[in-house]
Order: sequence, then structure tokens, then C-alpha cells
Amino acid sequence: MIKQKVLDAINDQIQAEFQSAYIYLAISGWCETENYPGMAHWMRMQWEEEIEHAMKFYNHIIRRDGEVELKELEKPDVDIDSPIDAFEQALEHEQYITKRIHEMYDLAREENDYPLQTLLNWFIDEQVEEEDAVNEILDRLKLIDGDGGGLYMLDQELAQRTGEEEDGGDEMNANE
Repeated sequence: MIKQKVLDAINDQIQAEFQSAYIYLAISGWCETENYPGMAHWMRMQWEEEIEHAMKFYNHIIRRDGEVELKELEKPDVDIDSPIDAFEQALEHEQYITKRIHEMYDLAREENDYPLQTLLNWFIDEQVEEEDAVNEILDRLKLIDGDGGGLYMLDQELAQRTGEEEDGGDEMNANE
């Protein structure tokens, strides 16, 4: 039986993951508006990943005979003025999610919830990959320094992303 304190934390994380998806979709919309279709595509792929992450927690509750409580989403607070700003906001949000995952892992240890610890091990690795992928794009954007040709080439590259990274592959061009 899943303890109520753990169940509440997982339900909160489901909301956080869906909120993450909503944020990525908002950033994608900005990218589309500013004519960065590749960056918009990359952000939409992140949106899909965040939905998948929420569903991992959802399914974990279901498998453990707990009750899923879907919580309200907030309007994303996204105010972007450049591609660098878009990816900096994405990184900041990933760091926030990483912190939440670590806190939930601490709770799972305190409550001796071994199944949740096992699930969270996957998320801990995933967050390292998520932050690394965004950092890599940010590094390239900073190297490009607003150069139109460089932005065009990076945008074209980001448009090639086809799926979630598997086993340490290149997140920018991940294939399933």
C-alpha cells in the first residue's frame, strides 16, 4: 500500500510534469511566431516527453492501487525575447524539476518506498540528460551570438529531432 504522504508527492509531480509540458508548448509557440520552426519542433518534442513523464508517475500510482488526483494547470509565465532566452528559461525549468525529483527521492527513502526509489532513479538520470541537452544548445546559441546563418543552421538541425533520447544518445538529434 502506498503511503498518503508519498501519494500526495507523486500527484503533485504529475501536475508539475504536465505544467512542464504546458511551458514547453508555450515556448514552442514563441519560436513559431519568431520563425524558428526547428526550435519550435524541438520544444514540441520536449512537450511530448513531459507528457510521457507525467504518465510514468500516473501509471506508477495506478499499479500501486493508489488514487490519481489531477490538479489544475496554470497559464505558463513565458516572456521571451531571444532564442537564448527561450533555452535559458527551459534550463531554469529543468533545474526546478530536477530539484523536485531529488526532494521526492529523499521522501521515498525516508518512507522506505522502494518502488518509488526505483522509478525515481530513472528520472534522476533523465534530468541529467535533459539539463545537458539544453546546456548544449545554449552553448551553441552563445557561440553563434546572433549570427543569422548560424541561427538558421542550428534551427535546421533542431528540426531533425525525432524522439526521446535513448541510452546516452545525442538529445538534439535523438531517434527512437
